[in-house]
Amino acid sequence: MSTTEQTHTQLGQDDVAGIDELGKVFGQLKLELAKTIVGQDDVIERLAICLFARGHALLMGVPGLAKTLLISRLAQTMSLDFSRIQFTPDLMPMDITGTDILQDSGSGRREFEFVKGPVFANIVLADEINRAPAKTQAAMLEAMQEHRVTVVGKTFELDQPFFVLATQNPVEQEGTYPLPEAQLDRFMFLIEVDYPSRLEEIEIAKRTTGGAMADLESILSGDAVSNFQRLVRRVPVPDHIYEFAVDLVRRTRPESDDAPEWLKSLVGWGAGPRAVQYLVLGAKARAALHGSYMVRLEDILEVAEPVLTHRVLTTFAAESEGLRSRDIVKRLVDELAKET
Repeated sequence: MSTTEQTHTQLGQDDVAGIDELGKVFGQLKLELAKTIVGQDDVIERLAICLFARGHALLMGVPGLAKTLLISRLAQTMSLDFSRIQFTPDLMPMDITGTDILQDSGSGRREFEFVKGPVFANIVLADEINRAPAKTQAAMLEAMQEHRVTVVGKTFELDQPFFVLATQNPVEQEGTYPLPEAQLDRFMFLIEVDYPSRLEEIEIAKRTTGGAMADLESILSGDAVSNFQRLVRRVPVPDHIYEFAVDLVRRTRPESDDAPEWLKSLVGWGAGPRAVQYLVLGAKARAALHGSYMVRLEDILEVAEPVLTHRVLTTFAAESEGLRSRDIVKRLVDELAKET
């Protein structure tokens, strides 16, 4: 029996049909977004991977690259509740989670009633998340990890699916608060948004200086997103892919015997076990989006950079040599791929 036949048997006919359907939906999603978003194909694909892998994404790039526009337009292609939180230095945790408000009851008594904050939505845009202090940033931690919110001793479950997309501008240092490692680790992907090409920039100028922006059609319902998320979890993964993910993550840790000698002076802190989980889940989602019935090595190679870049903390020695986390991750991936 061939590998493809074995995989079809493992998945079942319904799952095979589901993966075929997901590929078609992804194609429709890209076409719909192309009505207003020029280029950014890699960014769109990585956002889709996070969505169907049930992860959160952090978009980073200089101002004016349409990060916020892309997220808001993505939300329009889905029949889901969407909210935007503009992070500012004076934003309080209760402005995110909600709080108890004293209200007049029907019996004439005054009682506390919980008023939900903007985090109670399916898609939450945390715009310029690093403009708020650590205390306010931490208000997102429980929601992102547990999909629930605790306020004044009461716990409220968030509706599913739940997806946090955050943006930050790396060049704006004044008035910003770096995201702590615990917060960064909650994001499945760090997606770097680059400048458009010359032709793309010409097209952007034509579209944005003309008439009204095109309306987008809703392609996905909440139930459909949840079904695809469950489907992605069932995509088979060969043992050598699990081994590759574990070996790659272990090599990012400077104190590990698995780390190459050149890395130990350049990295102060490596990735944890959550990185392995996100590598596998991201590879599963990418495989399904591309119509594959099992995870291949190319899938995990494609998701390695956005999963690991924000989990590998460089030292002063690396900075003095002009090396970024992204450069170190790329070298690690290339070396391990050659050995495989």
